[in-house]
Amino acid sequence: MTLSIRKSLALVAAVAGLTVAAAPALAEGGAHELKKPGFSFEGPFGTFDQGQLQRGYKVYREVCAACHSMNLLHFRDLGIPGGPFYDEHAENPAANRFVKAIAAEAQVAAIDTETGESMMRPGIAADKFPAPYPNATAGAAANGGANPPDLSVMAKARHGGANYIYSLLTGYDAPPAELKMTPTQHYNAYMAGDLTPFMPEGAHVPPGGFIAMPNPLASDGLVTYDDGTVASKDQMAKDVSAFIAWASEPHAVERKQAGFGVLAFLLLFAGITYASYRRIWKGIAH
Repeated sequence: MTLSIRKSLALVAAVAGLTVAAAPALAEGGAHELKKPGFSFEGPFGTFDQGQLQRGYKVYREVCAACHSMNLLHFRDLGIPGGPFYDEHAENPAANRFVKAIAAEAQVAAIDTETGESMMRPGIAADKFPAPYPNATAGAAANGGANPPDLSVMAKARHGGANYIYSLLTGYDAPPAELKMTPTQHYNAYMAGDLTPFMPEGAHVPPGGFIAMPNPLASDGLVTYDDGTVASKDQMAKDVSAFIAWASEPHAVERKQAGFGVLAFLLLFAGITYASYRRIWKGIAH
């Protein structure tokens, strides 16, 4: 073994030793392991529960939409196959009677074609979900300096997807008495962060971190479900998490089904190829 190789191995061993020695110090803080309530759409054969998506949309519309936008969604998306209000009898998503009724309940900013002045009109299926604030600056000013993030692809933007959103919504706990917080901060056991600087020296560091958003599902019954489901805090968290997961990838089920078709074709093609190979080379030494 050459001298350079020995030096390299010694350096690797030293780094490994420092990493192991530092592990206990890094064990505190961080966030809890995500909860896994068991969503129907998980796994290669999973599909969205339309009833749950309808309930989740209601929670978003009546609770979350006051602060959070969904700028990538149009009302007509609610009526696509696999969507919350899909109707097989509708000519197309834009003609879906449920979608048209939902869109008409919204007020959308527009320009009067005769006077050129700004106006508000009832929404149509082609409209995007209206944003609660005209811009990020207005959103931040209305929320203590933190602009609420857009939820269009939140399940794709966060590790853990729907499980992360559900864990966060149900992760608001009473903060430790020693934790130093400002009035605009809220403790959440599933929020990423390190609370060590905000605890007395030597004190146990709780998991989680600070979040600017107060608990949006702080009490039961914030919405009334049309299907009679009891709107508990846990149920609302599950339903809106499922809806945000669908909104982040509305064609996920169709892609899964297309994938199965491709796999079936490849298996059939492989079988035909192998059978042809056996027939062509039968009795020929090679």
